[in-house]
Amino acid sequence: MRAFRVRVEIHRAENVAGAYTSRRDWENASVVWSGFASVQPDRAFEYRSPERETSQIRQLVHLPPGADVEATDRIQIRGEMHEIEGEPLPWKFGSLSHIQVKAWKVKR
Repeated sequence: MRAFRVRVEIHRAENVAGAYTSRRDWENASVVWSGFASVQPDRAFEYRSPERETSQIRQLVHLPPGADVEATDRIQIRGEMHEIEGEPLPWKFGSLSHIQVKAWKVKR
């Protein structure tokens, strides 16, 4: 992809076991990959009710073929942290090779 213009970072956190469950320790996460990607809008949703007002922002991110990314990572795009939704999808086809991930964020 020729349009890798947005700087992104992939963050990974250790899985910490608690008394009843385990969780990711995002306060001590480390950057496992940083570089340029193509970031494109996917969808946006809004939920409005008297109890809460939230919106979801979803983006498609195309990373270079060598990017180290997993489904449990988080991705920082333009200074904002996003969750990765689903498994990263590698596309291996000549000069168009890339890894596609779906990033989402909830705004309150």
